[in-house]
Amino acid sequence: MGVLRQEAGPEAAGLDVRALERLDGHFARLVDEGRLPGFLVAVARGGRVAHLTVYGARDVAAGLPVESDTLWRIYSMTKPVTTVGALMLVEEGLLSLDDPVGRHLPAFAEPRVYESGSGDRVRTRPAAGPLLVRHLMTHTAGLTFAFYHAHPVDALYRAAGLESSVAPGQDLAGTTDVYASLPLQFDPGTQWNYSVASNVLGRIIEVVSGRPLDEYLAERVFRPLGMSDAGFQVTDDRVTRLAELYGESDDGGIEPIPGLPLRGRPRFLSGSGGMVASAHDVHRFMELLRRRGELDGVRLLAPDTVDLMIRNHLPGDADLRAFGSRPAHDQPGNDGVGFGLGVSVVIDPSRTQSPSSAGSYGWSGVATTTFWVDPGRDLTVQFCTQVRPRSSHTVFRDLKRLVHEAVTG
Repeated sequence: MGVLRQEAGPEAAGLDVRALERLDGHFARLVDEGRLPGFLVAVARGGRVAHLTVYGARDVAAGLPVESDTLWRIYSMTKPVTTVGALMLVEEGLLSLDDPVGRHLPAFAEPRVYESGSGDRVRTRPAAGPLLVRHLMTHTAGLTFAFYHAHPVDALYRAAGLESSVAPGQDLAGTTDVYASLPLQFDPGTQWNYSVASNVLGRIIEVVSGRPLDEYLAERVFRPLGMSDAGFQVTDDRVTRLAELYGESDDGGIEPIPGLPLRGRPRFLSGSGGMVASAHDVHRFMELLRRRGELDGVRLLAPDTVDLMIRNHLPGDADLRAFGSRPAHDQPGNDGVGFGLGVSVVIDPSRTQSPSSAGSYGWSGVATTTFWVDPGRDLTVQFCTQVRPRSSHTVFRDLKRLVHEAVTG
């Protein structure tokens, strides 16, 4: 078990102590007001943790506090991990960003694109070009999520039972076949739409490597990096460390809700959102990226591969709002933010909703976990709690503002 610890004083790391107190106080108030159960926040400079705060409860009813070794459902923060696993196969020559997905998953060999209609009267046409592996990594594949209510294909996903992105009774292989049976929203590479694409990428990893996704990532990523608690299930000896999952209640508070089925190996291994991890695990993963593919003498990716991963891949250096599949992504928070391979990338800080640095990259999870790496300031940040909000909230925006105010050098 790895435990995240503070390794440096904030002043020596170029962080303002009073600003960090404001940061902690802001989120402590949300806990005290019953809007968050508890939280962990960590800020590191040059790879050394210079601010680490835990506050509140990981399980409110049981009175169990958040601790440095608490386990968190990181949901969509799984996507960058899956991307790293796939890029390792690219470096080994077993996979290419320009491989048609159908080469590895025959069900995707002849993708069709939505034209008109709904339900049983949907009309489709052949896609203008092949669906490529790079389209999966950049979320420009034309796939979608069932929870959107912005396009007729979203409704087709719901009709297929994909409300939670997994087909009823299916594993990863069976679920990706269901995705392939549905039309794409648009021609691959022509728009950005956050989607189930990382699940398809996870299935490609399985086919190319010959290993189940959880075994492949454990062997190739988690163990080499010392991510000792990361995975797709929680063993009996670690169950008490797992934070309870909450949702927003009608009165603005929180209430327990069902979470990922982590106790026992899941049938569906989600490359999009199936992971659990500790703050130590997240820190180790951030460090791999910050150090451009190497950590403590272990190299998983070449520096050029990480550089490729963390640059904007949207055409013409477009941001998510301009290139997004509207209206789902026509949001102010997408201004000035592009997308690389599995991570978002700040391309225009003057247009971002929160203070940001050009080239900063990272991603978040639906239960209000987030991480980012700021190469220019040699800064890494993570925030963990376990609340699935009903609507947009200001946690991430406030966090970025408060961290920005704390950096002095």
